[in-house]
Amino acid sequence: MRVLGLVPARGGSKGIPRKNAKLLAGRPLLAYTADAALGARSLTRVVLSTDDEALAAIGRAAGLEVPFMRPPALAQDNTPMLPVIQHAVNEMQRLGAEYDAVCLLQPTHPLRSSALIDRCVELLCSHDCSAVMTVLSVPAAHNPHWVYVATVDGTLRLFTGAKEPVSRRQDLQPAYHREGSVYVTRTSVIREGSLYGGSLLGVEVDPLQSVNIDDETDWARAEQMIEIVRV
Repeated sequence: MRVLGLVPARGGSKGIPRKNAKLLAGRPLLAYTADAALGARSLTRVVLSTDDEALAAIGRAAGLEVPFMRPPALAQDNTPMLPVIQHAVNEMQRLGAEYDAVCLLQPTHPLRSSALIDRCVELLCSHDCSAVMTVLSVPAAHNPHWVYVATVDGTLRLFTGAKEPVSRRQDLQPAYHREGSVYVTRTSVIREGSLYGGSLLGVEVDPLQSVNIDDETDWARAEQMIEIVRV
């Protein structure tokens, strides 16, 4: 299977200015994702999608290809990720390169490993599914079978629609939420307008090895975790 590794990194950022270029433990944030992507055996090619020339230079220095630039209209604060991926797929096709799947690797997850990327791609290759993504387990207290939502009149009902909650923790069905460090989606599904498709599989990640940098608190946590790994 031919898999395109796609690293999306725009120049702007609200929470942390110039986040993707900022030095994390002495290296540009973008460099950590570049290392993981280039070390993955399962990726046919790894490209950077950016609107920013300075980030393009950082990406090239880290070993990423920058065969096209992202238009400013696809680099806004409210730009969804799917059109960014579709743009990259179309640009690569215009350059004569076709891929069976796209592996999305966002720079805000600097702790992901090459091995994790390979696990996700291998799962897609070995199963008849639309996509694979990394997930984290939902704590029992937040399990959908124990979560209530408010109705229009203010009364509460179980999120699942059941009349009674599951009585024992041991009987709860496992639940997960998106971890965000790796998404692998078949190109046909992306062209149809989805990142997930109709059949989705998950690869569970250890929460102690996961961080998504959105603000300064996340940044400080990431630096601490990187220093621990170095020791």
